[in-house]
Amino acid sequence: MTNDIEDRFLTDWSGLTRGRPAELHRPATAAEVAAIVADCHRQGRKITIQGGLTGLAGGAVPADGDVVINLERMNQIEEIDDLEGVMVVQAGATLEQVQSAAADAGWFFPVDLGARGSCQVGGNAATNAGGERVLRYGTMRDSVLGLEAVLADGTVLESLTRLVKNSAGLDPRFLFIGSEGTLGIITRLVLKLQPPPGPTVAAIAALPDMVAVAKLLRHLKQTLGGMLHAYEFMSQRFVEMSASLSGVRNPVDPQSPWAVLIEARGVQGQTVDEQLQAALEGAFEAELISDCAVASSLSDVESFWRLRQSIPELLTHLKPTVNFDCGLALKQIPDFVERVEAVLKSRFPNAEHLFFGHLGDNNLHLVTGPHAEQDKHTVDELVYRELQGHHGTISAEHGVGFIKKPFLEMTRNPAQIALLRTLKQALDPKQTLNPGRVLD
Repeated sequence: MTNDIEDRFLTDWSGLTRGRPAELHRPATAAEVAAIVADCHRQGRKITIQGGLTGLAGGAVPADGDVVINLERMNQIEEIDDLEGVMVVQAGATLEQVQSAAADAGWFFPVDLGARGSCQVGGNAATNAGGERVLRYGTMRDSVLGLEAVLADGTVLESLTRLVKNSAGLDPRFLFIGSEGTLGIITRLVLKLQPPPGPTVAAIAALPDMVAVAKLLRHLKQTLGGMLHAYEFMSQRFVEMSASLSGVRNPVDPQSPWAVLIEARGVQGQTVDEQLQAALEGAFEAELISDCAVASSLSDVESFWRLRQSIPELLTHLKPTVNFDCGLALKQIPDFVERVEAVLKSRFPNAEHLFFGHLGDNNLHLVTGPHAEQDKHTVDELVYRELQGHHGTISAEHGVGFIKKPFLEMTRNPAQIALLRTLKQALDPKQTLNPGRVLD
């Protein structure tokens, strides 16, 4: 424990600040976490749980007097079953660390985010992180077989099963994955690994409108099937600014309003160059794409992804920004983008409004800025209002935290919110763990 708390523990990537905690703990075991939690539970003290501090919803930001539990020292890869492809890992291990350990054992961990070097797998599970390969492998939830969590009274709940099939009652992992630390502190995970895929084949295509972006996805799903690993869309302005800030050349027509980064991979020993080429030729014939560049080397692949992953540079360049992580049915996304862009340009004509995201899994991102502090709530309301009544979500992968909490009712109905409150009251009646996140 330390009372001399570094500034890095006071905020996350959202930039939100709330105060200075009273204590900071960096435990190395679940038993140490349990002891801290049990003591706070007895004393009625509030706990803020921290992972890699890469969140954009403010969920890891402490208030004055909080007890902070940061899991960065709980970073051990405890076991890899290289026969079955299963890993047991402490929650504080970084995503990159898990990916590297899986590769060393001849396996592949598919969840991937731009923050892989900093974000922790416990936090990935707590927010049910998605990332760039959800189209092929699903979200973090789909890669977790079992977990261990410390409950609000200090009880250690061990459910470290490695079974894919287990119908013996409710599966405890689904209480904690996506709960943002409000129901328990995830301390260990059993992760499902995948066979390593074959070489990456990538392309960037230019498209005339968002309807074509949606139709191209359908075409690639039908022609490539499970070989389609990523489908990342970017607005023209996003590509233009990303190219300028990253120094990477845009390989397609810079006047095209939309671009899509496509990644295809087969199994080990199999290349899918011909399949992707045939799929793209079919898209040209159907007039879905107007220009296309196919990577001819690993360097090209890295450059293509660099265009898409220049978010830190964009956020720095445009700050203060308001960031969105919406989810919507594919057929509704073109109209949603048109409506949101129109209202933002009308109200904030001097700000940039950059659309991008993982369209293959219905996830749409928007960065807009710079904005004055007093305008941020208005920006949120304008965008989230367009989601109401469409069975979408205000958060597809970043979580709700503090920043999105005022807008939760826009995509969650009263019965759903009541259920969330019931679960919180049942598991944490004294509001010990991450109080004020998701719900008041």
